[in-house]
Amino acid sequence: MELTTGAGSVIKRVPDSPELSQPIQYLKGVGPKRGELFDKLGVKTVKDALYYFPYRYEDRGNIKKIARVSFGSYETVAGTVILAENITTPRRRMKLFELTVKDETGAVTGVWFNQPYMSKVFHNGDNVILYGLVKQDPYKHYRPVMENPEYEIIDEADEAIHAGRVVPIYKATAGFTCRQIRSIMKGVVNEFAQKLEEFLPGDMLRKYKIPTLPVAVKEAHFPENETDINLLNAKGTRAQKRLVFDEFLLLEMGLMSMKKGRAKALGRAMKGDGGLRKEFRKRLPFSLTQAQEKTIREISRDMERPVRMNRLIQGDVGCGKTVVALMAALQAAEAGAQAAIMAPTEILAEQHYLNVKKYLAPLGIKVALLTGSVKKKDRERTLKELSDGEAQLVVGTHSLIQEGVVFNDLGLVVVDEQHRFGVMQRAGLSGKGVNADVLVMTATPIPRTLALTVYGDLDISVIDSVPPGRTPVRTKLFDESGRLEVYRLLKSELQKGALAYVVYPLVEESEKSDLKAAREGAEKLAEIFGDYPVGLLHGRMKPDEKESVMEDFRSGKLKLLVATTVIEVGLDVPEATVMVIEHAERFGLSQLHQLRGRVGRGSRQSYCVLMAGMMADNSRARLQAMIKNSSGFDIAEEDLRLRGPGEFFGTKQSGLPEITYGDIIRDYKIIEAARNEASAIIEKDPGLQSETGRVLSRELKNKWIGRLDLVKVG
Repeated sequence: MELTTGAGSVIKRVPDSPELSQPIQYLKGVGPKRGELFDKLGVKTVKDALYYFPYRYEDRGNIKKIARVSFGSYETVAGTVILAENITTPRRRMKLFELTVKDETGAVTGVWFNQPYMSKVFHNGDNVILYGLVKQDPYKHYRPVMENPEYEIIDEADEAIHAGRVVPIYKATAGFTCRQIRSIMKGVVNEFAQKLEEFLPGDMLRKYKIPTLPVAVKEAHFPENETDINLLNAKGTRAQKRLVFDEFLLLEMGLMSMKKGRAKALGRAMKGDGGLRKEFRKRLPFSLTQAQEKTIREISRDMERPVRMNRLIQGDVGCGKTVVALMAALQAAEAGAQAAIMAPTEILAEQHYLNVKKYLAPLGIKVALLTGSVKKKDRERTLKELSDGEAQLVVGTHSLIQEGVVFNDLGLVVVDEQHRFGVMQRAGLSGKGVNADVLVMTATPIPRTLALTVYGDLDISVIDSVPPGRTPVRTKLFDESGRLEVYRLLKSELQKGALAYVVYPLVEESEKSDLKAAREGAEKLAEIFGDYPVGLLHGRMKPDEKESVMEDFRSGKLKLLVATTVIEVGLDVPEATVMVIEHAERFGLSQLHQLRGRVGRGSRQSYCVLMAGMMADNSRARLQAMIKNSSGFDIAEEDLRLRGPGEFFGTKQSGLPEITYGDIIRDYKIIEAARNEASAIIEKDPGLQSETGRVLSRELKNKWIGRLDLVKVG
């Protein structure tokens, strides 16, 4: 079969050459030592190397003269090293490495913080290229300075690929420079790119006017000199768009294959008589929203069918996802099956357990709790209740997936805050039952078009409204100078009979100092607000201690609750109207939004106060986004923009192939085209048995190796 490229040339379709699977270390110029360094970069084979693309490009055919750089811009300059030294600043005693580089028009200083070993990298007389953000140095006559610039030492040899042209920049690792990688890549691309198998059909190449795979790979590594540098760095050339299209086409085809596999996966029809659900509705002190009702109907239909349910519920904080999940659990109970709810933290599991027990125990439903902190005697009793079927619903953490946890008849698995669990963890729980239905929930909503890509193997329900009568939370930003105003707000709300949270960050690296700050904060607030009892809640407390504090706060015995981020999700106290977040700049956007969701759960006006210290630009942008946006969907879009899709979605944990070249935000038009093409291919050739289908199938298996067996999980 022949294909025409976008340029009109003709090639023959041939399978990948076996040479592409050989270990990279056996290539000329690599060897065992560099093979190990390549391995650190995720490059094991020749084909891996071909797909290890530059992350940016420099136009070294038009390097800026130092005297002509623009302050506030990212620039590339070249010159000779005239000074390389480690210094210690007199005021803050900070250790710096300074590199002074000069060309015929002026000098620029490169500064690296706390990296004294850099003095061994450079020597006077070296010819170097620096790339970075140019600032003015007020201590050196406003000379241009670059902080932590990227660098390359150049020499006369082999300059054809390192200078005087558009140059690819690869991510390097300690002991392996970008220049060395570039030299090896040139040889790899020249020798092996043409041996890649073209897996797209010719009509698709012509339709989108994109080059063949060998051409695209060559041009992505070593573009022609006249290529627009801005287009290259935006991944906007024909070659780059082809590679982005490939990535999303294979992703969408994999997701659709998983979904089709699930559609055939045997399940159990759990219809129930509706009695428990009807009684549950009567006991609710509120009416369900239309969005909740719609989602309940979708879940109920799924559970009644004899195929496995795999459904995602997206909804903002406070929208009522838990009630929807309980309706599903009751449907399972009506059908004689057990249900399990898995939460990411003990405090959330405990909170769920108390709420669930309050509503379901009067209906005769036995609810159990299983976390790492449950005492041995209670654990043994719970395990027996699960195995003999006495416990119809269990709430727990990762403990639910441990060996020794055996269910009598697990029919429904509910995973809360699903982005905190990997696919294998969800598989571990659903595997405790036979053809158990799976319901996953997230309070980190994303636009539906993106959800179709990230969660494309799941059916999606969206709860896009909150219960009536709730007033939007007002969000305010203060620094230390506004603390008295914050205390006045707190006192005013406490005098009205309201409750308040004060939250401190807690990260592993500084856990001791963070806990100390929270304890000291509680003591200080107890002094300032002497008439109002103050409580302290943190993750190191024993379960019964935590529960005692939470119950005292819920009942109003405690008026102020000082806590670490253990309260990020789960606590539901309608009387709480103020959330003060200390060191707000240290939190992510989704965390801040979750914390804000702890207030505003009643009809009274509520407030979220962001107390910030020293802030970098990205921290300031996060906090401003909190002030501007109240919708979780808007917050999530802003979070995507600020953090990038890889970090936002946590693709390494999701069980999906990593999106390494494309960008879910930037490339949304390509994603739509890829989804349409994937749908057409799967619809026309479900088993991928045609000649084109078999070629695509090989590429699909390579991309999804070890993952298509997760069809059962979703």
